This record gives sequence, structure tokens and C-alpha cells, in this order.
Amino acid sequence: MKTVLFACVHNAGRSQMAAAFFNQFADRGKAVALSAGTEPGSAVHPEVVAAMREAGVDLTGQTPQKLTPELASRAQVLITMGCGESCPFVPGVQRDDWPIDDPKGQSLERVRHVRDEVRQRVQAFIDAEQLGRT
Repeated sequence: MKTVLFACVHNAGRSQMAAAFFNQFADRGKAVALSAGTEPGSAVHPEVVAAMREAGVDLTGQTPQKLTPELASRAQVLITMGCGESCPFVPGVQRDDWPIDDPKGQSLERVRHVRDEVRQRVQAFIDAEQLGRT
């Protein structure tokens, strides 16, 4: 079982979207996603909750969590989105960075674009790693 950890600064937007889409699209017998932030917020951004609801994903029960070295060490893949140098380096963990705009405080239309980019990148990653449902 592969664990993929999506990380951003507040764990209230991009990383929450990515983990939700990953867990929706990936074969749960092959992989699971977690999400965390270097400076976690108190809640998922309301504009993100609204945009994800439109895509059939409910994030209302999700709570941002702190990205710790211990959490990162549970993953085989760490995908960062905007946390830069504050994201931990974990030996042996495959790391990639996705330069995706922060949806915080953006219009719903802009958040939809971010959501769609996240969904596209997640699906491409699942396809490349052969983690999809068969």
C-alpha cells in the first residue's frame, strides 16, 4: 500500500482538494492519500468547500493538520504545493512540487480553475503510477 502525502501551507485548500480527489480516484487497495500543512489553518477555506461540493466532494468534515516529519515519514510520496523550504525533507521519500495557485480568498470562479488543475494533476499522477481502479 502506497501512501501519498499532499502538503501546502495551511492545509485548507490545495492539499485538501488533492487528497480528496486522490482518495476518490485511486484504488484503495493500492494507495491512500493524506494531507497536511506547515502552518495549518483552523478550517478548510469556505470557497474551497463550495467548489469541491460542486464537484461532488464534501470537505465540510475535514480539519487541517500539521505537517510533521513523523507524518511525512509515513508516506512514500510527498507532493508539495507552495510550502517551499518549510516543507520537510524526508530521506527515502519521493518528492514532487506542483506550482498551483493558492485558492484562499479567491473568487469561486478562480477556485474552480484551481480545483480543476488539482484534479487533472492528481488523475495524471494516479495514471502514471498505475494506482487507478481496474
